[in-house]
Amino acid sequence: MAKYTKQDILNIAKKQNVQYVRLQFSDILGTNKAVEIPVAKLKDALDDKISFDGSSVEGFARINEADMYLCPDRNTWLILDFEDLKYGKVARLICDIYMNNGKPFPGDPRYVLKKTLRKMRELGYASLNVGFEPEFYLFKTDEEGKPILKHSIDKASYFDLSPIDGAEYVRRDIALALEHLGFEVQTNHHEVGPGQNEINFKYDDALMTADRIQTLKQVVKIIAGKHGYFATFMPKPIEGYPGSGMHANMSLVNNDGENVFYDANSKDGLSKTCKKWISGIINHSRPLAFITNPTINSYKRLVAGFEAPVYASWSQANRSSMIRIPAQRGGATRTEIRNVDCMANPYLAISCLLAAGLDGILNIKDEDIIPPISENLFELSLDEITKLGIKRIPSNLYDAMKEFKKDTFFKNVLGEPIYSKLIYIKEQAWKKYSLIVTPFELERYL
Repeated sequence: MAKYTKQDILNIAKKQNVQYVRLQFSDILGTNKAVEIPVAKLKDALDDKISFDGSSVEGFARINEADMYLCPDRNTWLILDFEDLKYGKVARLICDIYMNNGKPFPGDPRYVLKKTLRKMRELGYASLNVGFEPEFYLFKTDEEGKPILKHSIDKASYFDLSPIDGAEYVRRDIALALEHLGFEVQTNHHEVGPGQNEINFKYDDALMTADRIQTLKQVVKIIAGKHGYFATFMPKPIEGYPGSGMHANMSLVNNDGENVFYDANSKDGLSKTCKKWISGIINHSRPLAFITNPTINSYKRLVAGFEAPVYASWSQANRSSMIRIPAQRGGATRTEIRNVDCMANPYLAISCLLAAGLDGILNIKDEDIIPPISENLFELSLDEITKLGIKRIPSNLYDAMKEFKKDTFFKNVLGEPIYSKLIYIKEQAWKKYSLIVTPFELERYL
């Protein structure tokens, strides 16, 4: 991560002919928000003097607490080369939100992640490495620029090449734009669904990765639009085709720089710490789904038959499990949490996964460590799964919300403002969804 001083940024802005600066932050749903300023106001921004009305942002503040300040994280300074500006360049700074009294705003998702990472360090861990695997669909658009869901960009499948793969040049342009922004792109390829794609970048510390996934979403949508396509990270945009996930690869590092999930002396190369971490996440998996799979549509991806996990279990190879352990060992030993999707707020998702894993490390006894499952769970009957004592991931948002309300653990992780507001927003969404008469109902019951 580049380390910038205030003067560094002012000098770069002048040298690179930056004309506008985007002061960016995320609301509690994970939506990117921004206040744009002319470069003449950049010095004020770097002195934390730019205020905004927080009452208009989803989940932020009441009217009487509306005035808030954007405090840029100088290390997130980026010149957005992929954005066209006739008279100069646009730059970006990701901001933390502060209140009038000079204290961090507790409803800021980035603050929640920073707070959880501090607790991790108090327990003797130096960092949490995170690598996401975001998937997205590309669709053709009509004259108004709206996506035509029945006409994907191609009919290709997993790892197909051009000419079957119609998105190869779009993905390459996205990858190049990301590299210009400092991403270390590792792979990009066509996924299983027609028009479905995946671009992976190298893991980094948790905060950096959360910031980067927010940037990646912007880049994907803008570059796709320049090619005349519509990009969506919606978990299940088309009935009958694979859904899009965002697998979260995680590992803990101690103060000596060692991956604490690896144990060269164990038969499977996994430490007891790793297995307690996994057990903690599985034990919290049902309420956790409210954060990692936060929309009504999220649960239409979590069904059997499309390689998306349905059951809260772990395995060293089995992709029907919620948590998979990739084959690499040593510093690359990690847990791949497979139910997470791109609609999750990355700051809150990482915070809750980290807190659940740490809870397992701290409180699970050796004899209570959850064993791995080698069977393909999609091929087992419900009775067989029940005998194995395996929990099911909630099958809809309402069930996940009920579990979330019952479990006060995540209330302590997120803090009261975010906890209560998320429940309120999702209750309203479910109520509205419940009143809709769908084409399926009309066709079947009319």
